[in-house]
Amino acid sequence: MALDTVILAIIIGTLAAIVYSLRILVLLERRISRIDKHIELMTMSVLREEHKIEQEEQRMESMVSRRSSRPAKKKRR
Repeated sequence: MALDTVILAIIIGTLAAIVYSLRILVLLERRISRIDKHIELMTMSVLREEHKIEQEEQRMESMVSRRSSRPAKKKRR
């Protein structure tokens, strides 16, 4: 009878370890999911800022091209 009790205790201990490991895996998965969400938000923020910079660059280039397209003024003597 003692051998049966030891085997049963080993099986229950192994199952408890498996359940604990699964719990840890679920917690890690949730943490990784939050990290992924934060990375996604940061990426969207960088993309918005990059879009603003590109618009500003295009605006500046159009201003420069308008200036260079004007005919040069002749100097008076």
